[in-house]
Amino acid sequence: MRRRYLVTGGAGFIGSHLCERLLEQGHEVLCVDNYYSSSRANIEHLLPNARFEVLRHDVTFPLYVEVDAIFHLACPASPVHYQRDPVQTTKTSVLGSINMLGLAKRLKVPILLASTSEVYGDPIVHPQTEDYWGNVNPIGIRSCYDEGKRCAETLFFDYWRQHDLPIKVVRIFNTYGPRMQPNDGRVVSNFIMQALNGRSLTVYGQGRQTRSFCYVDDLVDGLLRMMRTSQDVVGPINLGNPDEFTILELAQQVQALMGIRREIEFLPLPSDDPMQRKPVISRAQEILGWTPTVPLELGLPKTVDWFTRSMANTPG
Repeated sequence: MRRRYLVTGGAGFIGSHLCERLLEQGHEVLCVDNYYSSSRANIEHLLPNARFEVLRHDVTFPLYVEVDAIFHLACPASPVHYQRDPVQTTKTSVLGSINMLGLAKRLKVPILLASTSEVYGDPIVHPQTEDYWGNVNPIGIRSCYDEGKRCAETLFFDYWRQHDLPIKVVRIFNTYGPRMQPNDGRVVSNFIMQALNGRSLTVYGQGRQTRSFCYVDDLVDGLLRMMRTSQDVVGPINLGNPDEFTILELAQQVQALMGIRREIEFLPLPSDDPMQRKPVISRAQEILGWTPTVPLELGLPKTVDWFTRSMANTPG
């Protein structure tokens, strides 16, 4: 059955892939974005589709539209972007969630929050399960995002308890793939861009901190499965690839893949940078029937290829 979906942050890295998949399934999509940390280029190929509509809008202001369900992804998600204007980042997480929850309440439609593994902070429990409350610095330079998303989750669950609103909450772990912003400061895009520009790969600390990398196609599949579940499935549910790599291992994989022979440069570790990230995905497996299918050795070449073609098509 065709439905009309609202995707906030729809021109972003993950949002654009989600819009694309929804259109492929025959749905109508209203993409809302203010292009603060996204790019219109991500959705240009979707514009000719008559079932695709784009609205430039900041979710910190109310929105009055008619839709059947809401994917709420709007928020800068990389340190470079969310630390550029931390007050606006918090407003996007909090006021944006209040506005989208208000819209969902008025329309009586389900709404899914794209939360983040950053709600776990620098975890002292490893790997991370959904019942872990986290270890977050509330006054650090990452707090605007970490605490903003924690507050967004609070709002979602309060609307569920107080107004019986059908909510879904997923916690997204490190995701990578085509359409990542080249300057977003994320480790995968950083390494690829440094290699393409002939620079040394920069690793913070000794590179012993770990991350789990989920290819974007897998992540979108998880979002869609979560939205399709019955109303009593609210989450939170971790979505991520449980294969764990050190940052140094990732750097070495990029070097080998791209034929780079320059020495890795080690820099001081940023403040509050989490040392470990690995999701427990048993809930996603049992409830959603979801398991990532694209390992890093397959997803990384696809991502490198996209960045290479993107740079070749960039004027100057």
